[in-house]
Amino acid sequence: MSKRLFIPGPIDVNKDVLEYMSTQVISHRGKEASRIQYDISKKLQSLFYTNSEILLSTSSGSGLMEGSIRSCTSKRAVVFSCGSFGKRWYKMGVSNMVPVDLFEVELGKAISPEMVDKVLSTGKYDLITITHNETSTGITNPIEAIGEVIKKYEDIIYCVDAVSSAGGIKIEVDKIGIDICITSVQKALGLPPGMSICTFSNKAVQRAKKVPYRGTYFDLLAMYEYIVNKNYQYPSTPSLSHMFALDFQLNQILKEGLENRFLRHGEMANIVRSWAKEHFQIFTDENYLSNTLTVVKNTKGISISKLNDQLKERNLEIANGYGELKEKTFRISHMGDYSVDDVKDLLNNIDEILGFEKN
Repeated sequence: MSKRLFIPGPIDVNKDVLEYMSTQVISHRGKEASRIQYDISKKLQSLFYTNSEILLSTSSGSGLMEGSIRSCTSKRAVVFSCGSFGKRWYKMGVSNMVPVDLFEVELGKAISPEMVDKVLSTGKYDLITITHNETSTGITNPIEAIGEVIKKYEDIIYCVDAVSSAGGIKIEVDKIGIDICITSVQKALGLPPGMSICTFSNKAVQRAKKVPYRGTYFDLLAMYEYIVNKNYQYPSTPSLSHMFALDFQLNQILKEGLENRFLRHGEMANIVRSWAKEHFQIFTDENYLSNTLTVVKNTKGISISKLNDQLKERNLEIANGYGELKEKTFRISHMGDYSVDDVKDLLNNIDEILGFEKN
């Protein structure tokens, strides 16, 4: 029996999705591949509430993060970080010789629109990156309010890391004004890891045309031009197995209904939060709590590693704190195709292991 993974990804994958992964491969240059890629794009446009083109990449989300900051920065990028994954975007800029600055907030706090406005008002930047859902701290940044600020600055390309939120939290890309919204399939979308996705606005297209050194594999403009000029083909060989599974899973997601899916994630989150407040504390600013992941402050000083060892004996697993928050916090994800009953079962098992009395 496999473990049930309540970690920030990868998460459990439904058997029918796994079965589609084993579909016999086809030519990635044939009409059937074009049709599948087209169908996937249209469904993802619905998921992201956008008319922008959709790019697929056989990589983790980090690949498209690197591609975005390299492909669309012509002057200088600014990275706003509220945890480990914001810092990763900054390191990508530095390692690609992209002019970039980093602005950070205290762990557990959110990026404020006022902070963004103050930095952008300097006129130094033409690309901004925001982590929507920071899995190291459980913060969901206010990308809508930040988007309203960015609309004041016509030259800014707005990039959002939605790796652990898309498919579990509503993101209205066009309404917010996001140019590049990136996610990975192994989290709230419920697939095995190995493929990432982003939206790519016309504004981002025009910017990328002005950037001479965009790299090769993660050149977002090259991906876009193949879609437009080669009937939804891609510059390199894509993971067809992921595409078969993604096409099927998107059908399941749309069948559930996007609003219903978002509500289910909210219900699971509320259950975990209530439990965390009863027995521990929530680490994160409660004005910006994630609906796909809860970070719990280890106020009782238990050994998270030992707790996880005992959970694994029951075929369950949660995540320790990330980086400097290891053992100081622990993380419980509630994303993808899990149900309220799945979450309750996990918490009941933790209660038994730790000797908590049930109300």
